[in-house]
Amino acid sequence: MRVTRLAIPDVVLIEPKVFGDARGFFFESFNQKAFNEATATCHQFVQDNHSRSGRGVLRGLHYQIEQPQGKLVRVARGTVWDVAVDIRKSAPTFGQWVGAELSEDNQRQMWVPPGFAHGFVVLSESADFLYKTTDYYAPQHERCIAWDDPQLAIGWPYAGVPSLSAKDAQGIAFAQALVYP
Repeated sequence: MRVTRLAIPDVVLIEPKVFGDARGFFFESFNQKAFNEATATCHQFVQDNHSRSGRGVLRGLHYQIEQPQGKLVRVARGTVWDVAVDIRKSAPTFGQWVGAELSEDNQRQMWVPPGFAHGFVVLSESADFLYKTTDYYAPQHERCIAWDDPQLAIGWPYAGVPSLSAKDAQGIAFAQALVYP
């Protein structure tokens, strides 16, 4: 596997070794030992999630203020632009974001550690988005930062107005968000 630390070094892009031939392909999508070595962490995953969304659907920027979740994300079908925003006030990269294209073709995965808000927009006709989490979903602790917050100035590569859930449409400004110490 190839491991690339992004501009925020705690966020890691993982590219598995894919074995393909005329019949199709095979790759190991997760190996705990290899993940720990690649990320220099020892997180264990407790929950797997799968969402399907159409073109232009934007989900995020989500986080849990208590029971923070690290997320290992990938796309099984389609293409998305995936974003992580550092909301750890003590971090030198506080308020900065990184993004990467994840697709069924490039098989990339992104490790988004606890302490980050996360979101993605679908660039293909539809996308199946899979992610493992390091803690359980706790709706009472879930928060949402506005996807288009001018202070964050995320460069979403989607022309037009994205489709948002009612919850995501109510995302608050980064300046008013509860953040991690």
